Amino acid sequence: MAVREATTEELERALAEGARLVDVRSPGEFAEGHVPGAVNVPLEQIPDAGREWAGQRVWLICQSGARSLRAAQALAALDVAAVSVTGGTADWQHSGRPVRTGTN
Repeated sequence: MAVREATTEELERALAEGARLVDVRSPGEFAEGHVPGAVNVPLEQIPDAGREWAGQRVWLICQSGARSLRAAQALAALDVAAVSVTGGTADWQHSGRPVRTGTN
């Protein structure tokens, strides 16, 4: 499957429709601030975690979009419809959208 990149605006719409969002940053970065509803699966754990998502669509986010793109490429090889959010959490925060802190 191909990797698709999307904006934070597209992510916001997808989340309203129940999309799965995975934040691939470290647990410390995630705890400092993340998109509400995101689950934390650090980049290095993506290949193992991704096996359970085969055939599904998963949205991926990091701080700027670089790590989420790498994660999306790894997941695409596992038959996951991966979407990388360009601009990442930084764009989400700078737009004034809500951010959660902590581990959930």
